[in-house]
Amino acid sequence: MGLIYNKKRLKITRKKLRNEATETERILWEELKNSKFMWLKFRRQHSINRYILDFYNIKLKICIEVDWEIHLDRKEYDKIRTEFLNAFWIKVIRFTNKEILENINLVLKNLKKEISILPHLTKEGD
Repeated sequence: MGLIYNKKRLKITRKKLRNEATETERILWEELKNSKFMWLKFRRQHSINRYILDFYNIKLKICIEVDWEIHLDRKEYDKIRTEFLNAFWIKVIRFTNKEILENINLVLKNLKKEISILPHLTKEGD
């Protein structure tokens, strides 16, 4: 089974999720959009197979997920989803609503740290 990006059948759902973004998604998007963060281009509500990712960088294969209260009851689903994405070398980085609302600068610092330790960013990978 090959990866299928942005399936047409999910287009309406992706658009709805972008238009009805949560407050924390909007806060994080303000920091990521237009390649403001580390000059990296992120997409919002990008789908891979049947999963819609909150934010995704194609080049580095990084998925950023914003977890809100519903995720407390979806741990098994989130685990399966993460394992699926990891199987395609996509790194999933999760932040909670609380983390984003209380200290967006710390979130960005932690995101930068996560990105800096990716193996394909080392000199050996160049």
